[in-house]
Amino acid sequence: MPKKKTEAKPKDDEKEMESPEVEEQEQPQEEREERDELEELKSELEETQAQAAEYLDGWQRAQAEFSNYKKRQEAERRQMWARATADVLRKILPVVDDFERALATMPDDLKQLTWCEGVFLIKAKLDAILDSEGVKPIDTGGQTFDPVYHEAVTYEEAEGYEEGQIIGEVQRGYILDERVLRPALVRVAKAPTSVEEDDNIVEDKEE
Repeated sequence: MPKKKTEAKPKDDEKEMESPEVEEQEQPQEEREERDELEELKSELEETQAQAAEYLDGWQRAQAEFSNYKKRQEAERRQMWARATADVLRKILPVVDDFERALATMPDDLKQLTWCEGVFLIKAKLDAILDSEGVKPIDTGGQTFDPVYHEAVTYEEAEGYEEGQIIGEVQRGYILDERVLRPALVRVAKAPTSVEEDDNIVEDKEE
C-alpha cells in the first residue's frame, strides 16, 4: 500500500509574515456589504436633507410672496373704496350748501311752520350721514390761511385782522379722515397799504 503524504503545517513565523491584504481579503463578505450599504444610505440622507432644505426655502418664499400679495390687494381695495366713498360724499356737499343757504335766509316767522321743520330735519339727517362717514367741517374762524385746507377767494384790507388771517368764509370746506375732501373758500386779510405808498401812487398819477 502507498504511504499517505503528510501535509506540512505552516510554521508560526510564516503566519506572522502574511501581509495585511491577505487579512483584509479574509474579512467576511457580509461586513463589506454592510459597510458599503451604510455609506450609500449616508449619501442618500445628505441628498434628501439638502433637497428638503431647498423645498422649505421655496415654500417660505412663496408664502411670503402670497402674504405680500394679499396685503397689496387689501390696501388697493381700501383705497378704491375710500376714493369711491369720497366721490359720493363730494357730490352731496353742494346739496348741503343749498340747504345751509336756504336756512340762513329763511325769515324767522316761517321757521315755526311744519314744512320748515321738515327742511331742518332733512338738513340734520344729511349732517348725520356726513358725520357717520368721518366727514368734518374745516374750522376757519380766526384761523390763519393755510393753502392745504383753504382756498383764497379775495385778499382784502380789514381792520382788526393780521395779514394772512381769514376774514370770512364764502363756502364751507370739509375733511375726510384727515384728508381734504373740499377746501374752504375764504376771504383773507392783507397788509394795509402804507401812507408812503399812497403818496407815491398820488405823485405818479400827477406826473
